[in-house]
Amino acid sequence: MTKRISLTQYLIEQQRLHGHIPSQLRLLIEVVARACKRISISVNKGALGDVLGTAGSENVQGEVQKKLDIIANEVLIEANEWGGALAAMASEEMEGIYVVPNRYPQGEYLLLFDPLDGSSNIDVNVSIGTIFSVLKKPDGGHGVSEGDFLQPGDQQAAAGYCVYGPQTTLVLTVGDGVAMFTLDREQGSWVLTADDVQIPADTKEFAINMSNMRHWAPPVKQYIDECLAGKTGPRGKDFNMRWIASMVADVHRILTRGGVFMYPWDQREPEKAGKLRLMYEANPMSFLIEQAGGASTNGHERIMGLQPAKLHERVSVVLGSKNEVDRVTQYHLNAKS
Repeated sequence: MTKRISLTQYLIEQQRLHGHIPSQLRLLIEVVARACKRISISVNKGALGDVLGTAGSENVQGEVQKKLDIIANEVLIEANEWGGALAAMASEEMEGIYVVPNRYPQGEYLLLFDPLDGSSNIDVNVSIGTIFSVLKKPDGGHGVSEGDFLQPGDQQAAAGYCVYGPQTTLVLTVGDGVAMFTLDREQGSWVLTADDVQIPADTKEFAINMSNMRHWAPPVKQYIDECLAGKTGPRGKDFNMRWIASMVADVHRILTRGGVFMYPWDQREPEKAGKLRLMYEANPMSFLIEQAGGASTNGHERIMGLQPAKLHERVSVVLGSKNEVDRVTQYHLNAKS
């Protein structure tokens, strides 16, 4: 029987053998993972736990909050504020940062999260998830400010997500590849089920919301038109389309079998760079994708090289199998020149 490796053992070995994880970061990741287990329980109860439906409020983005959005946000804050690893947190559901209260010790890390990605899928029992990103608090100065969070994605110390589907799966990177852990519900533990995850460089699958086609920029439409043309078109092969409307679920599919995910700029809100949030969604997912051998851009440049200007900044996203992302990016660059 193959020995089962727990998340704790995996993190300790990364710390002990490879020196990739300081002890404070290891503890932080374990606390986030425990919080995800609690969120998973609420998700699985569904109507039995009175967690479905809207909460009658809006978040800072002006989006209607679901009950589970609020529950997941509170679970992550309560689980992480007292452990001593964090100085502050930021959430897609909150306007400003949440500084660790004075009654608790302040650590050297910053945690950002989208507590429940794919909220529109909650009530229809489709996979949703939690996305998180860990940054190191800049050296020098006392206290913590919103500006401390405004670091490019390539400064992340760790990133991951938890997908609440038929299985509950935690996907993690600490900058040394991507590992997947499955929640053993009977034992209550995370078990390593895939290590050194790699995304194929080529694919025949794309994920995009086709209902927005009339609003896309020409480079995006060119790429999708070529995919739709199939074997008789310039690509010479047939493509499949998948769209779950939950970034966690779409990215998980790509990490598992390849593909390209696109949420591009469009003409409905031309003043916005994109729909997805740079700090809570695009940066952590880009870190995972790159660590698995894929690529991630905003159509013009690498997402993890972008300098954030504000906490809730939005961005256009193209990520997944490297050769397809490079092609889409080149179409944008050709249109710009």
